[in-house]
Amino acid sequence: MNKVQNKVIVVTGASKGIGAEIAKAMANDGAKVVVNYSSDKKNGEAIVENIVKNGGTAVAIQADVTKASDVKRLFEEVGKKFGQIDTLINNAGVYKFEPVEIITEEEFHRQFNSNVLGTILSIQEALGYFNQNGGSIINISSVASVKATPMSLIYSASKSAVDAITRTLSKELGTRNIRVNSILPGPTQTEGNQIIGSQMEDFIVGQTPLGRIGQPKDISNLAVFLASDDASWITGQKICVSGGFD
Repeated sequence: MNKVQNKVIVVTGASKGIGAEIAKAMANDGAKVVVNYSSDKKNGEAIVENIVKNGGTAVAIQADVTKASDVKRLFEEVGKKFGQIDTLINNAGVYKFEPVEIITEEEFHRQFNSNVLGTILSIQEALGYFNQNGGSIINISSVASVKATPMSLIYSASKSAVDAITRTLSKELGTRNIRVNSILPGPTQTEGNQIIGSQMEDFIVGQTPLGRIGQPKDISNLAVFLASDDASWITGQKICVSGGFD
């Protein structure tokens, strides 16, 4: 039996990379998926087309998660389409690695607005669409929140904040039977993070006990589990998916 059959799952930032893989994995396992994108309409609609072509159910909805009005509209459209949600996956995020000396105010706000504020705004709106049975919130954090990484000051700080959101809301929302967990991916090969063949590959693989770079499917497998009823007794957890790179 499919673990997330007929569950309504919203994935933010799902037009590419880890978010796209999570959206496809959820649909392949029977979920009705909302593919959120901010600006990449072409890729967002392509993910939906791929899901539908393979017999799944999905819809693409544009919204910038850093804007409260966009997030409100996103969930209003989800409500009209599906009535309720069972899982919110906060995947939308940005990053930039640079030394502390050149960090700007603009870059700080860009990352914190997307990675932290966007997560909070999405959760706020989503709460009005869970049914009486509760559900699951999955925050895509990063191994950078637990592994000191040079030149990742803002990114690491923002993802540490995401983990704090997870722990705090797992306590606050538990009485509503809403579970909140963080997935902490390690270095993962995506369109925006081309590690294979780069100078970093040997370094990363050398520090990874399982000896390879992560793939989006490594993350999506756990996301499906956490969205399913099999994970009904798991909340407030930070789970590294990094091959031991943590």
